[in-house]
Amino acid sequence: MHEELIAQAQAWLTEDPDPDTRAELAGLIDARDHAELAARFSGTLQFGTAGLRGELGAGPMRMNRTVVIRAAAGLAAYLRKQGHDGGLVVIGYDARYKSRDFALDTAAVMTGAGLRAAILPRPLPTPVLAFAIRHLGAVAGVEVTASHNPPRDNGYKVYLGDGSQIVPPADAEIAAEIAAVPSLTTVSRPTEGWDTLDDSVLDAYLARTDNVLAEGSPRTARTVYTAMHGVGKDVLLAAFARAGFPEPDLVAEQAEPDPDFPTVAFPNPEEPGAMDLAFARARETAPDLIIANDPDADRCAVAVQDGTDWRMLRGDEVGALLAAHLVRRGATGTFAESIVSSSLLGRIAEKAGLRHVETLTGFKWIARAEGLRYGYEEALGYCVDPDGVRDKDGITAALLVTELASQLKEEGRTLLDLLDDLAVEHGLHATDQLSVRVEDLSLIAAAMTRLREQPPTALAGLPVTRTEDLTQGTGTLPPTDGLRYTLEGARVIVRPSGTEPKLKCYLEVVVPVASHAALPEARAKAADVLEAIKRDLSAAAGI
Repeated sequence: MHEELIAQAQAWLTEDPDPDTRAELAGLIDARDHAELAARFSGTLQFGTAGLRGELGAGPMRMNRTVVIRAAAGLAAYLRKQGHDGGLVVIGYDARYKSRDFALDTAAVMTGAGLRAAILPRPLPTPVLAFAIRHLGAVAGVEVTASHNPPRDNGYKVYLGDGSQIVPPADAEIAAEIAAVPSLTTVSRPTEGWDTLDDSVLDAYLARTDNVLAEGSPRTARTVYTAMHGVGKDVLLAAFARAGFPEPDLVAEQAEPDPDFPTVAFPNPEEPGAMDLAFARARETAPDLIIANDPDADRCAVAVQDGTDWRMLRGDEVGALLAAHLVRRGATGTFAESIVSSSLLGRIAEKAGLRHVETLTGFKWIARAEGLRYGYEEALGYCVDPDGVRDKDGITAALLVTELASQLKEEGRTLLDLLDDLAVEHGLHATDQLSVRVEDLSLIAAAMTRLREQPPTALAGLPVTRTEDLTQGTGTLPPTDGLRYTLEGARVIVRPSGTEPKLKCYLEVVVPVASHAALPEARAKAADVLEAIKRDLSAAAGI
Protein backbone atom coordinates (compact mmCIF):
# COMPACT_ATOMS: atom_id res chain seq x y z
CA MET A 1 0.00 0.00 0.00
CA HIS A 2 2.73 2.47 1.03
CA GLU A 3 4.90 1.54 -1.95
CA GLU A 4 1.96 2.12 -4.28
CA LEU A 5 1.45 5.57 -2.71
CA ILE A 6 5.14 6.44 -3.14
CA ALA A 7 5.01 5.28 -6.77
CA GLN A 8 1.93 7.45 -7.40
CA ALA A 9 3.68 10.47 -5.90
CA GLN A 10 6.84 9.87 -7.92
CA ALA A 11 4.82 9.59 -11.15
CA TRP A 12 3.15 12.92 -10.32
CA LEU A 13 6.54 14.46 -9.54
CA THR A 14 7.90 13.66 -13.00
CA GLU A 15 5.09 15.70 -14.60
CA ASP A 16 4.88 18.64 -12.17
CA PRO A 17 6.07 21.85 -13.94
CA ASP A 18 6.23 23.95 -10.75
CA PRO A 19 9.55 24.00 -8.83
CA ASP A 20 7.73 24.95 -5.58
CA THR A 21 5.35 21.99 -5.52
CA ARG A 22 8.07 19.68 -6.90
CA ALA A 23 10.28 20.52 -3.93
CA GLU A 24 7.36 20.12 -1.52
CA LEU A 25 6.40 16.71 -2.93
CA ALA A 26 10.02 15.50 -3.11
CA GLY A 27 10.34 16.35 0.58
CA LEU A 28 7.26 14.32 1.46
CA ILE A 29 8.54 11.35 -0.58
CA ASP A 30 11.99 11.52 1.02
CA ALA A 31 10.44 11.70 4.49
CA ARG A 32 8.09 8.85 3.53
CA ASP A 33 5.27 10.90 5.08
CA HIS A 34 2.59 8.37 4.22
CA ALA A 35 -0.22 10.16 6.05
CA GLU A 36 0.33 13.43 4.20
CA LEU A 37 0.85 11.67 0.87
CA ALA A 38 -2.37 9.71 1.40
CA ALA A 39 -4.26 12.97 2.03
CA ARG A 40 -2.96 14.40 -1.25
CA PHE A 41 -3.36 11.26 -3.38
CA SER A 42 -6.62 9.87 -1.99
CA GLY A 43 -8.51 11.05 -5.08
CA THR A 44 -8.68 14.11 -7.29
CA LEU A 45 -10.06 17.58 -6.63
CA GLN A 46 -13.53 17.40 -8.15
CA PHE A 47 -14.56 19.87 -10.85
CA GLY A 48 -18.18 20.93 -10.28
CA THR A 49 -20.49 23.92 -10.73
CA ALA A 50 -18.16 25.95 -8.51
CA GLY A 51 -15.24 24.90 -10.75
CA LEU A 52 -12.29 23.92 -8.56
CA ARG A 53 -11.43 25.18 -5.12
CA GLY A 54 -8.98 23.82 -2.58
CA GLU A 55 -5.81 24.18 -0.58
CA LEU A 56 -2.60 25.04 -2.45
CA GLY A 57 0.00 22.26 -2.55
CA ALA A 58 1.33 19.28 -4.50
CA GLY A 59 -0.85 16.36 -5.55
CA PRO A 60 -4.23 15.73 -7.19
CA MET A 61 -6.23 16.71 -4.07
CA ARG A 62 -4.64 20.19 -3.96
CA MET A 63 -4.69 23.29 -6.13
CA ASN A 64 -1.49 23.45 -8.19
CA ARG A 65 -0.26 24.04 -11.73
CA THR A 66 -0.65 20.37 -12.72
CA VAL A 67 -4.30 20.31 -11.63
CA VAL A 68 -4.95 23.67 -13.35
CA ILE A 69 -3.29 22.62 -16.63
CA ARG A 70 -5.44 19.47 -16.69
CA ALA A 71 -8.55 21.52 -15.94
CA ALA A 72 -7.71 23.99 -18.71
CA ALA A 73 -7.10 21.12 -21.16
CA GLY A 74 -10.47 19.59 -20.25
CA LEU A 75 -12.23 22.94 -20.65
CA ALA A 76 -10.53 23.49 -24.03
CA ALA A 77 -11.61 20.04 -25.25
CA TYR A 78 -15.18 20.72 -24.09
CA LEU A 79 -15.27 24.10 -25.88
CA ARG A 80 -13.99 22.57 -29.12
CA LYS A 81 -16.63 19.84 -28.97
CA GLN A 82 -19.23 22.59 -28.55
CA GLY A 83 -18.06 24.04 -31.89
CA HIS A 84 -16.01 26.90 -30.44
CA ASP A 85 -12.71 26.12 -32.17
CA GLY A 86 -10.88 29.43 -32.57
CA GLY A 87 -13.16 31.13 -30.05
CA LEU A 88 -11.90 33.60 -27.45
CA VAL A 89 -11.38 32.60 -23.79
CA VAL A 90 -10.79 35.55 -21.44
CA ILE A 91 -8.94 34.94 -18.17
CA GLY A 92 -8.90 36.96 -14.97
CA TYR A 93 -7.16 36.39 -11.66
CA ASP A 94 -6.98 37.72 -8.10
CA ALA A 95 -3.94 38.47 -5.93
CA ARG A 96 -3.68 35.10 -4.15
CA TYR A 97 -0.59 32.93 -4.24
CA LYS A 98 -0.17 31.23 -7.65
CA SER A 99 -3.15 33.06 -9.22
CA ARG A 100 -1.11 34.65 -12.01
CA ASP A 101 0.72 31.36 -12.69
CA PHE A 102 -2.61 29.55 -13.03
CA ALA A 103 -3.92 32.27 -15.37
CA LEU A 104 -0.82 32.06 -17.60
CA ASP A 105 -1.01 28.25 -17.70
CA THR A 106 -4.66 28.51 -18.77
CA ALA A 107 -3.79 30.97 -21.54
CA ALA A 108 -1.01 28.66 -22.79
CA VAL A 109 -3.30 25.62 -22.83
CA MET A 110 -6.09 27.47 -24.65
CA THR A 111 -3.63 28.77 -27.24
CA GLY A 112 -2.14 25.31 -27.73
CA ALA A 113 -5.63 23.85 -28.22
CA GLY A 114 -6.47 26.19 -31.10
CA LEU A 115 -8.53 28.70 -29.10
CA ARG A 116 -7.68 32.37 -28.63
CA ALA A 117 -6.81 33.53 -25.13
CA ALA A 118 -6.69 36.96 -23.52
CA ILE A 119 -5.61 37.73 -19.94
CA LEU A 120 -6.72 40.75 -17.93
CA PRO A 121 -3.78 43.12 -17.35
CA ARG A 122 -3.38 42.57 -13.56
CA PRO A 123 -5.31 41.24 -10.55
CA LEU A 124 -8.82 42.70 -10.87
CA PRO A 125 -12.28 42.08 -9.37
CA THR A 126 -14.14 39.00 -10.58
CA PRO A 127 -17.02 41.20 -11.94
CA VAL A 128 -14.56 42.77 -14.42
CA LEU A 129 -13.89 39.28 -15.84
CA ALA A 130 -17.63 38.48 -15.94
CA PHE A 131 -18.19 41.77 -17.80
CA ALA A 132 -15.28 41.14 -20.19
CA ILE A 133 -16.76 37.85 -21.42
CA ARG A 134 -19.84 39.52 -22.88
CA HIS A 135 -18.06 42.75 -23.81
CA LEU A 136 -15.45 40.90 -25.89
CA GLY A 137 -17.80 38.22 -27.27
CA ALA A 138 -15.80 35.41 -25.65
CA VAL A 139 -16.98 31.77 -25.75
CA ALA A 140 -15.86 31.26 -22.13
CA GLY A 141 -14.11 32.90 -19.22
CA VAL A 142 -11.95 31.69 -16.37
CA GLU A 143 -11.42 33.51 -13.07
CA VAL A 144 -8.61 32.27 -10.84
CA THR A 145 -9.84 33.06 -7.32
CA ALA A 146 -10.80 31.45 -4.04
CA SER A 147 -13.00 34.46 -3.22
CA HIS A 148 -13.23 34.71 0.59
CA ASN A 149 -11.66 31.33 1.44
CA PRO A 150 -8.67 31.08 3.83
CA PRO A 151 -5.22 32.30 2.59
CA ARG A 152 -3.96 28.78 1.85
CA ASP A 153 -6.69 28.19 -0.78
CA ASN A 154 -7.10 29.02 -4.44
CA GLY A 155 -9.74 28.23 -7.02
CA TYR A 156 -10.76 28.11 -10.67
CA LYS A 157 -14.16 29.45 -11.70
CA VAL A 158 -15.52 28.84 -15.22
CA TYR A 159 -18.03 30.98 -17.13
CA LEU A 160 -19.57 30.26 -20.51
CA GLY A 161 -20.17 32.78 -23.29
CA ASP A 162 -23.40 34.17 -21.81
CA GLY A 163 -21.26 35.56 -18.99
CA SER A 164 -22.73 33.35 -16.26
CA GLN A 165 -21.09 30.51 -14.37
CA ILE A 166 -21.47 26.91 -15.52
CA VAL A 167 -24.40 24.74 -14.43
CA PRO A 168 -25.17 21.06 -15.12
CA PRO A 169 -24.67 19.31 -17.45
CA ALA A 170 -21.69 21.47 -18.56
CA ASP A 171 -19.83 20.82 -15.29
CA ALA A 172 -20.01 17.02 -15.66
CA GLU A 173 -19.08 17.23 -19.35
CA ILE A 174 -16.02 19.38 -18.56
CA ALA A 175 -15.10 17.06 -15.66
CA ALA A 176 -15.22 14.08 -18.05
CA GLU A 177 -12.87 15.86 -20.46
CA ILE A 178 -10.47 16.66 -17.58
CA ALA A 179 -10.48 13.01 -16.51
CA ALA A 180 -9.71 11.99 -20.10
CA VAL A 181 -6.41 13.96 -20.20
CA PRO A 182 -3.85 11.09 -20.22
CA SER A 183 -0.82 13.07 -19.03
CA LEU A 184 0.62 16.58 -19.08
CA THR A 185 2.99 15.56 -21.87
CA THR A 186 -0.02 15.41 -24.23
CA VAL A 187 -1.06 19.01 -23.44
CA SER A 188 0.42 21.59 -25.82
CA ARG A 189 1.59 24.69 -23.90
CA PRO A 190 3.25 27.27 -26.13
CA THR A 191 5.19 30.07 -24.43
CA GLU A 192 3.43 32.84 -26.38
CA GLY A 193 0.49 33.51 -28.66
CA TRP A 194 -2.11 34.92 -26.27
CA ASP A 195 -3.04 38.55 -25.65
CA THR A 196 -2.59 40.53 -22.46
CA LEU A 197 -5.41 43.06 -22.46
CA ASP A 198 -4.88 46.75 -21.78
CA ASP A 199 -7.11 48.90 -19.59
CA SER A 200 -9.77 49.40 -22.27
CA VAL A 201 -11.89 46.53 -20.87
CA LEU A 202 -11.65 47.97 -17.36
CA ASP A 203 -12.52 51.42 -18.73
CA ALA A 204 -15.59 49.96 -20.46
CA TYR A 205 -16.63 48.25 -17.21
CA LEU A 206 -16.24 51.51 -15.28
CA ALA A 207 -18.22 53.43 -17.91
CA ARG A 208 -20.97 50.84 -17.50
CA THR A 209 -21.12 51.33 -13.71
CA ASP A 210 -22.67 54.77 -14.31
CA ASN A 211 -25.80 52.97 -15.57
CA VAL A 212 -26.75 51.62 -12.15
CA LEU A 213 -27.36 55.12 -10.76
CA ALA A 214 -30.32 57.38 -11.47
CA GLU A 215 -29.45 60.54 -13.35
CA GLY A 216 -29.24 63.51 -11.00
CA SER A 217 -29.61 61.39 -7.85
CA PRO A 218 -28.06 62.64 -4.58
CA ARG A 219 -24.42 61.54 -4.13
CA THR A 220 -23.69 62.82 -0.61
CA ALA A 221 -23.29 59.74 1.61
CA ARG A 222 -19.86 59.36 3.21
CA THR A 223 -18.36 55.88 3.41
CA VAL A 224 -15.60 53.97 5.14
CA TYR A 225 -14.32 51.25 2.79
CA THR A 226 -12.32 48.08 3.25
CA ALA A 227 -11.02 45.89 0.43
CA MET A 228 -10.30 43.06 2.94
CA HIS A 229 -6.73 42.69 1.57
CA GLY A 230 -8.21 41.95 -1.87
CA VAL A 231 -8.33 43.53 -5.32
CA GLY A 232 -11.35 45.84 -5.01
CA LYS A 233 -9.86 49.15 -3.89
CA ASP A 234 -8.69 50.77 -7.13
CA VAL A 235 -11.77 49.81 -9.13
CA LEU A 236 -14.19 50.87 -6.40
CA LEU A 237 -12.43 54.20 -5.89
CA ALA A 238 -12.52 54.85 -9.63
CA ALA A 239 -16.24 53.99 -9.80
CA PHE A 240 -17.06 56.25 -6.83
CA ALA A 241 -15.03 59.11 -8.33
CA ARG A 242 -16.86 58.77 -11.67
CA ALA A 243 -20.20 58.81 -9.84
CA GLY A 244 -19.33 61.95 -7.86
CA PHE A 245 -19.60 60.40 -4.39
CA PRO A 246 -17.30 61.65 -1.61
CA GLU A 247 -14.04 59.70 -1.74
CA PRO A 248 -14.34 56.67 0.56
CA ASP A 249 -12.23 56.71 3.71
CA LEU A 250 -10.02 53.62 3.45
CA VAL A 251 -9.25 51.07 6.14
CA ALA A 252 -5.53 51.45 5.42
CA GLU A 253 -4.45 48.15 7.03
CA GLN A 254 -6.66 46.19 4.60
CA ALA A 255 -6.50 48.42 1.51
CA GLU A 256 -3.77 46.73 -0.54
CA PRO A 257 -3.80 43.17 -1.93
CA ASP A 258 -2.05 40.73 0.42
CA PRO A 259 -2.38 36.96 -0.10
CA ASP A 260 -1.60 36.36 3.59
CA PHE A 261 -4.71 38.33 4.73
CA PRO A 262 -2.79 39.26 7.91
CA THR A 263 -5.50 41.15 9.83
CA VAL A 264 -8.35 38.61 9.53
CA ALA A 265 -8.86 34.96 10.47
CA PHE A 266 -11.01 34.52 7.34
CA PRO A 267 -11.15 37.26 4.65
CA ASN A 268 -14.95 37.18 4.60
CA PRO A 269 -16.96 40.17 5.89
CA GLU A 270 -19.50 37.72 7.37
CA GLU A 271 -16.91 36.09 9.66
CA PRO A 272 -16.59 37.32 13.26
CA GLY A 273 -13.83 39.92 13.61
CA ALA A 274 -13.35 40.56 9.89
CA MET A 275 -15.00 44.00 10.10
CA ASP A 276 -13.40 45.11 13.39
CA LEU A 277 -10.90 47.49 11.75
CA ALA A 278 -13.66 49.03 9.61
CA PHE A 279 -15.82 49.55 12.72
CA ALA A 280 -12.87 51.18 14.50
CA ARG A 281 -12.34 53.54 11.57
CA ALA A 282 -16.04 54.42 11.47
CA ARG A 283 -16.05 55.25 15.19
CA GLU A 284 -13.31 57.80 14.45
CA THR A 285 -14.82 59.38 11.32
CA ALA A 286 -18.62 58.93 11.72
CA PRO A 287 -19.49 58.13 8.07
CA ASP A 288 -23.01 57.37 6.84
CA LEU A 289 -22.18 53.73 6.13
CA ILE A 290 -19.37 51.20 5.89
CA ILE A 291 -18.80 49.31 2.63
CA ALA A 292 -16.67 46.15 2.45
CA ASN A 293 -15.79 43.93 -0.47
CA ASP A 294 -14.55 40.38 -0.16
CA PRO A 295 -11.08 39.73 -1.68
CA ASP A 296 -12.25 39.30 -5.29
CA ALA A 297 -14.84 42.10 -4.87
CA ASP A 298 -17.87 40.21 -6.15
CA ARG A 299 -19.56 40.49 -2.75
CA CYS A 300 -20.55 43.68 -0.95
CA ALA A 301 -21.06 44.05 2.81
CA VAL A 302 -22.75 47.05 4.39
CA ALA A 303 -22.61 48.22 8.00
CA VAL A 304 -24.53 51.06 9.64
CA GLN A 305 -24.62 52.84 12.94
CA ASP A 306 -27.28 51.26 15.15
CA GLY A 307 -27.68 53.17 18.39
CA THR A 308 -24.23 53.95 19.79
CA ASP A 309 -22.25 51.42 17.75
CA TRP A 310 -21.94 49.87 14.30
CA ARG A 311 -23.38 46.62 13.01
CA MET A 312 -23.26 44.62 9.80
CA LEU A 313 -26.50 44.44 7.86
CA ARG A 314 -27.44 40.92 6.90
CA GLY A 315 -27.31 40.07 3.21
CA ASP A 316 -31.08 39.71 3.32
CA GLU A 317 -31.45 43.23 4.71
CA VAL A 318 -29.28 44.73 1.97
CA GLY A 319 -31.10 42.59 -0.59
CA ALA A 320 -34.45 44.03 0.49
CA LEU A 321 -33.12 47.61 0.65
CA LEU A 322 -31.74 47.47 -2.90
CA ALA A 323 -34.99 45.91 -4.16
CA ALA A 324 -37.07 48.64 -2.51
CA HIS A 325 -34.77 51.30 -3.98
CA LEU A 326 -35.07 49.86 -7.49
CA VAL A 327 -38.87 49.60 -7.17
CA ARG A 328 -39.01 53.23 -6.08
CA ARG A 329 -36.94 54.12 -9.14
CA GLY A 330 -39.48 52.36 -11.38
CA ALA A 331 -37.48 49.22 -12.25
CA THR A 332 -39.25 46.56 -14.31
CA GLY A 333 -38.37 42.94 -15.01
CA THR A 334 -37.76 39.86 -12.87
CA PHE A 335 -36.53 40.00 -9.28
CA ALA A 336 -34.71 36.75 -8.48
CA GLU A 337 -33.12 35.23 -5.40
CA SER A 338 -31.84 31.91 -4.12
CA ILE A 339 -34.15 29.69 -2.06
CA VAL A 340 -32.01 30.30 1.04
CA SER A 341 -32.60 34.06 0.87
CA SER A 342 -35.43 35.95 2.57
CA SER A 343 -38.99 35.65 1.30
CA LEU A 344 -39.29 39.44 1.81
CA LEU A 345 -38.08 39.97 -1.77
CA GLY A 346 -41.16 38.10 -3.00
CA ARG A 347 -43.44 40.37 -0.97
CA ILE A 348 -41.75 43.51 -2.32
CA ALA A 349 -41.93 42.25 -5.92
CA GLU A 350 -45.56 41.12 -5.58
CA LYS A 351 -46.70 44.49 -4.25
CA ALA A 352 -44.88 46.23 -7.13
CA GLY A 353 -46.47 43.87 -9.68
CA LEU A 354 -43.10 42.41 -10.66
CA ARG A 355 -42.21 38.81 -11.47
CA HIS A 356 -40.38 37.02 -8.63
CA VAL A 357 -38.30 33.86 -9.09
CA GLU A 358 -36.57 31.56 -6.60
CA THR A 359 -33.56 29.56 -7.78
CA LEU A 360 -31.04 27.16 -6.33
CA THR A 361 -28.16 28.66 -4.35
CA GLY A 362 -25.52 30.50 -6.34
CA PHE A 363 -25.41 33.17 -9.01
CA LYS A 364 -24.93 30.52 -11.67
CA TRP A 365 -28.67 29.92 -11.15
CA ILE A 366 -29.87 33.43 -10.24
CA ALA A 367 -28.23 34.89 -13.37
CA ARG A 368 -30.29 32.56 -15.55
CA ALA A 369 -33.67 33.87 -14.39
CA GLU A 370 -35.66 34.95 -17.43
CA GLY A 371 -35.91 38.72 -17.84
CA LEU A 372 -33.63 39.32 -14.83
CA ARG A 373 -33.54 42.91 -13.58
CA TYR A 374 -32.24 42.33 -10.07
CA GLY A 375 -30.93 39.29 -8.25
CA TYR A 376 -29.44 38.67 -4.85
CA GLU A 377 -28.47 35.98 -2.37
CA GLU A 378 -28.07 36.25 1.37
CA ALA A 379 -24.29 35.60 1.18
CA LEU A 380 -23.74 39.30 0.32
CA GLY A 381 -24.12 38.82 -3.45
CA TYR A 382 -26.08 41.33 -5.56
CA CYS A 383 -26.57 41.62 -9.31
CA VAL A 384 -27.83 45.13 -10.06
CA ASP A 385 -26.81 45.42 -13.73
CA PRO A 386 -27.49 42.00 -15.30
CA ASP A 387 -26.99 43.26 -18.86
CA GLY A 388 -23.43 44.27 -17.95
CA VAL A 389 -22.40 41.66 -15.39
CA ARG A 390 -24.43 38.45 -15.26
CA ASP A 391 -23.07 37.60 -11.84
CA LYS A 392 -22.80 39.17 -8.41
CA ASP A 393 -20.89 42.44 -8.44
CA GLY A 394 -19.63 44.08 -5.25
CA ILE A 395 -18.63 47.30 -7.02
CA THR A 396 -21.97 48.23 -8.61
CA ALA A 397 -23.85 47.02 -5.50
CA ALA A 398 -21.71 49.41 -3.43
CA LEU A 399 -22.62 52.28 -5.77
CA LEU A 400 -26.34 51.51 -5.58
CA VAL A 401 -26.49 51.19 -1.78
CA THR A 402 -24.52 54.44 -1.42
CA GLU A 403 -27.00 56.17 -3.75
CA LEU A 404 -29.84 54.87 -1.56
CA ALA A 405 -28.08 56.06 1.62
CA SER A 406 -27.57 59.47 -0.03
CA GLN A 407 -31.24 59.73 -0.97
CA LEU A 408 -32.34 58.79 2.55
CA LYS A 409 -29.80 61.24 4.02
CA GLU A 410 -31.41 64.05 2.01
CA GLU A 411 -34.73 63.04 3.61
CA GLY A 412 -33.20 62.99 7.10
CA ARG A 413 -33.49 59.20 7.23
CA THR A 414 -31.23 56.15 7.28
CA LEU A 415 -31.10 52.63 5.89
CA LEU A 416 -32.45 51.37 9.23
CA ASP A 417 -35.49 53.65 8.89
CA LEU A 418 -36.26 52.12 5.50
CA LEU A 419 -35.87 48.60 6.94
CA ASP A 420 -38.41 49.54 9.63
CA ASP A 421 -40.83 50.76 6.96
CA LEU A 422 -40.47 47.47 5.04
CA ALA A 423 -41.12 45.46 8.21
CA VAL A 424 -44.34 47.37 8.94
CA GLU A 425 -45.46 47.09 5.31
CA HIS A 426 -44.65 43.42 4.70
CA GLY A 427 -44.08 41.87 8.14
CA LEU A 428 -40.79 41.52 9.99
CA HIS A 429 -38.67 38.99 8.09
CA ALA A 430 -35.90 37.99 10.49
CA THR A 431 -33.18 35.69 9.14
CA ASP A 432 -30.25 33.90 10.73
CA GLN A 433 -27.86 31.11 9.92
CA LEU A 434 -26.53 28.09 11.75
CA SER A 435 -23.20 27.28 10.12
CA VAL A 436 -20.99 24.42 11.27
CA ARG A 437 -17.40 24.19 9.94
CA VAL A 438 -15.94 20.66 10.05
CA GLU A 439 -12.54 19.07 9.51
CA ASP A 440 -14.15 15.71 8.68
CA LEU A 441 -16.56 16.00 5.72
CA SER A 442 -18.29 12.73 6.70
CA LEU A 443 -19.91 14.62 9.61
CA ILE A 444 -21.88 16.70 7.10
CA ALA A 445 -23.13 13.62 5.25
CA ALA A 446 -24.04 12.00 8.58
CA ALA A 447 -26.06 15.06 9.66
CA MET A 448 -27.96 15.11 6.34
CA THR A 449 -28.67 11.36 6.62
CA ARG A 450 -29.91 11.75 10.18
CA LEU A 451 -32.28 14.56 9.18
CA ARG A 452 -33.60 12.50 6.26
CA GLU A 453 -34.17 9.39 8.35
CA GLN A 454 -35.60 11.20 11.38
CA PRO A 455 -37.06 14.49 10.13
CA PRO A 456 -38.10 16.94 12.88
CA THR A 457 -41.85 17.27 13.38
CA ALA A 458 -41.54 20.59 15.21
CA LEU A 459 -38.86 23.27 15.74
CA ALA A 460 -39.11 25.96 18.44
CA GLY A 461 -42.56 24.59 19.26
CA LEU A 462 -43.75 25.36 15.72
CA PRO A 463 -45.14 22.34 13.86
CA VAL A 464 -43.36 21.44 10.62
CA THR A 465 -46.18 21.64 8.08
CA ARG A 466 -44.10 20.49 5.11
CA THR A 467 -40.80 18.65 4.63
CA GLU A 468 -39.12 18.66 1.20
CA ASP A 469 -36.06 16.66 0.19
CA LEU A 470 -34.61 18.81 -2.58
CA THR A 471 -32.55 15.94 -4.01
CA GLN A 472 -35.77 15.06 -5.82
CA GLY A 473 -36.10 18.55 -7.30
CA THR A 474 -39.41 20.44 -7.24
CA GLY A 475 -41.76 21.83 -9.88
CA THR A 476 -39.51 24.88 -10.25
CA LEU A 477 -36.09 23.70 -9.01
CA PRO A 478 -33.61 21.13 -10.34
CA PRO A 479 -32.34 18.54 -7.83
CA THR A 480 -29.84 19.66 -5.16
CA ASP A 481 -28.58 18.22 -1.89
CA GLY A 482 -30.80 20.08 0.57
CA LEU A 483 -33.79 19.86 2.90
CA ARG A 484 -36.52 22.47 3.27
CA TYR A 485 -38.89 22.66 6.23
CA THR A 486 -41.93 24.90 6.18
CA LEU A 487 -43.28 25.85 9.61
CA GLU A 488 -46.08 28.11 10.77
CA GLY A 489 -44.48 31.53 10.37
CA ALA A 490 -41.00 30.20 9.68
CA ARG A 491 -38.81 28.40 7.14
CA VAL A 492 -35.62 26.34 7.44
CA ILE A 493 -33.26 25.09 4.71
CA VAL A 494 -30.30 22.78 5.40
CA ARG A 495 -27.55 22.15 2.83
CA PRO A 496 -23.83 21.39 2.59
CA SER A 497 -21.78 24.38 1.40
CA GLY A 498 -20.62 24.14 -2.20
CA THR A 499 -17.29 25.90 -1.57
CA GLU A 500 -16.29 25.29 2.06
CA PRO A 501 -16.32 22.37 4.55
CA LYS A 502 -19.51 23.62 6.22
CA LEU A 503 -23.04 22.49 6.91
CA LYS A 504 -25.29 25.51 6.47
CA CYS A 505 -28.78 25.98 7.90
CA TYR A 506 -30.75 29.03 6.77
CA LEU A 507 -33.55 30.20 9.07
CA GLU A 508 -36.32 32.73 8.54
CA VAL A 509 -39.09 33.83 10.89
CA VAL A 510 -41.90 36.16 9.76
CA VAL A 511 -43.72 38.18 12.43
CA PRO A 512 -46.65 40.47 11.48
CA VAL A 513 -46.14 44.07 12.67
CA ALA A 514 -49.08 46.42 13.21
CA SER A 515 -47.10 49.65 13.55
CA HIS A 516 -43.63 51.11 14.03
CA ALA A 517 -44.28 51.12 17.78
CA ALA A 518 -44.70 47.33 17.71
CA LEU A 519 -41.29 46.70 16.06
CA PRO A 520 -39.17 46.21 19.22
CA GLU A 521 -41.55 43.55 20.53
CA ALA A 522 -41.67 41.81 17.12
CA ARG A 523 -37.85 41.81 16.90
CA ALA A 524 -37.53 40.32 20.39
CA LYS A 525 -40.05 37.61 19.54
CA ALA A 526 -38.31 36.80 16.23
CA ALA A 527 -34.91 36.58 17.96
CA ASP A 528 -36.30 34.16 20.56
CA VAL A 529 -37.85 31.92 17.90
CA LEU A 530 -34.67 31.92 15.78
CA GLU A 531 -32.57 30.88 18.81
CA ALA A 532 -35.01 28.10 19.66
CA ILE A 533 -35.00 26.83 16.05
CA LYS A 534 -31.19 26.78 16.08
CA ARG A 535 -31.15 24.79 19.31
CA ASP A 536 -33.74 22.25 18.14
CA LEU A 537 -32.20 21.92 14.67
CA SER A 538 -28.73 21.27 16.14
CA ALA A 539 -30.18 18.49 18.24
CA ALA A 540 -32.10 17.00 15.31
CA ALA A 541 -29.00 17.03 13.06
CA GLY A 542 -26.65 15.85 15.79
CA ILE A 543 -24.20 18.73 15.24
